[in-house]
Amino acid sequence: MKQHTFGVIGGLGSLAGADLFFKLVRSEPVLAEQDAFHFLFEQHPFRDVRAPLNVTCSMTARKLYVFQMCQSLAQREVNSILLPCFASHTFREELQSELTVPIVDMMAALRRHVDRIATKGAVLGVVASDFVRRSGLFERYFADRYDIVYPGGLDQAFVMNAIYGEDGVKAGKLEGHAVEHLAHACESLQRQGVEWILPGVTELSLVCQVLQRRGYPVLDGNAIYAEHAVSFTASGPRRVFKLGIVGGVGPAATVDFMDKVVRSTPASRDQDHIKMVVEQNPQIPDRTAHLLHQEADPTVSLYATCKRLESEGASAIAIPCNTAHAFVQDIQPYLAIPIVNMLTETIAFIRSQYGTVRPVGLLATSGTIASGVYHETATAAGITLMTPSEPFQERVMSAIYGEHGVKAGYVDGACREALREAIEHLALAGAKVIILGCTELPLIYGETTAFALANGKSVVLVDPTAVLARHCVGLAQPEKLALASETPSECVSVSA
Repeated sequence: MKQHTFGVIGGLGSLAGADLFFKLVRSEPVLAEQDAFHFLFEQHPFRDVRAPLNVTCSMTARKLYVFQMCQSLAQREVNSILLPCFASHTFREELQSELTVPIVDMMAALRRHVDRIATKGAVLGVVASDFVRRSGLFERYFADRYDIVYPGGLDQAFVMNAIYGEDGVKAGKLEGHAVEHLAHACESLQRQGVEWILPGVTELSLVCQVLQRRGYPVLDGNAIYAEHAVSFTASGPRRVFKLGIVGGVGPAATVDFMDKVVRSTPASRDQDHIKMVVEQNPQIPDRTAHLLHQEADPTVSLYATCKRLESEGASAIAIPCNTAHAFVQDIQPYLAIPIVNMLTETIAFIRSQYGTVRPVGLLATSGTIASGVYHETATAAGITLMTPSEPFQERVMSAIYGEHGVKAGYVDGACREALREAIEHLALAGAKVIILGCTELPLIYGETTAFALANGKSVVLVDPTAVLARHCVGLAQPEKLALASETPSECVSVSA
């Protein structure tokens, strides 16, 4: 059996957390195969640990504490997280949506155990805090098959005192008034005809055996949770696609790319859009300057940015910079997640929409052209590329890097005229389709199937940024995400 590492969150109820840990390490599966299980118990001071969970209590501090603990355990590469706190399970799904490590569902463990021992339609008593009782947590998990009842008004007050009072279980008093109060509550539940008494506070496990010896059918929640966790390896949560974006190459192009992702997403509400995490890092050395003039190498900066996106839980990485793709082949083998190759997707898009039309014009930085990355991709797809002659290539570079170019914040005037001249030049040379192969160029002229030329004809302009955005939105579909996660060592190319 492969080793499975569990992270146990303590501090919400110190004694109850320790009790769960004890029951984990002494459970039969663990004792039978101790090398297969690894446990990390982490506990930090939680300021509201002694505060009674009444109906008006706020969960904010508890949520943030638990989330920080989950993040800490995830960084230590646990496979599953155990959360021994019923109140915290009222917001478990909120936490899970932000985590890649599964939180083992304590309520699901309890339901599974009850289904084995209780008859359908049985009356189940619940000993819980006022907060958990009001939250409807037990109704969500049990009401479809069982009837749920709670102690009456005064008896519920006994429960709260038994747990949170000065002589309560949380204060370490495991006998005396606390037990008597809980016994009184169990007695009231039995009068309501309960078949089993379920714990709604983890501290009940600390006095469970005492109550059982008195004849009350109380279940040991921590023992059930421990047995469930080690017997059934928790499946990972449904993975939510998160797109990592290497930003700042250039800054305006990054914003343009994000806008196109949003506009390409079929959505009727905020939650329908995909998650994105961006590192806007304009300090990445200029890619063209390195390729043409051997200035500062951007490889390490690009790689470091990708690794940070990877550590942020990105499922795939997009780099809205054509020239940066000259470095992707070197970086990809050192990443566990794929870089979506904008150039590959652009050529695939052209082939699917226009066949192997020849030639296809390429307007890009001189660095991109010199690297040959677009040409290699096009040749493999049976497409021939055409680039501007030197005077018109200078116009392209001026439109991008010039004093009044796009990188200086201009999209009209000299840069627009220079780019139009380059487009006209390629069209007159025979190009029917032209790639705007620098992510700044679509800020001047957008993607269109009919760019009007001076001679009255038209040409197709393809925007790789838009192609990449549409593809990333398609990649967020579950089946595409699964394919991407299986091929991290290659640049992903999946038709959206």
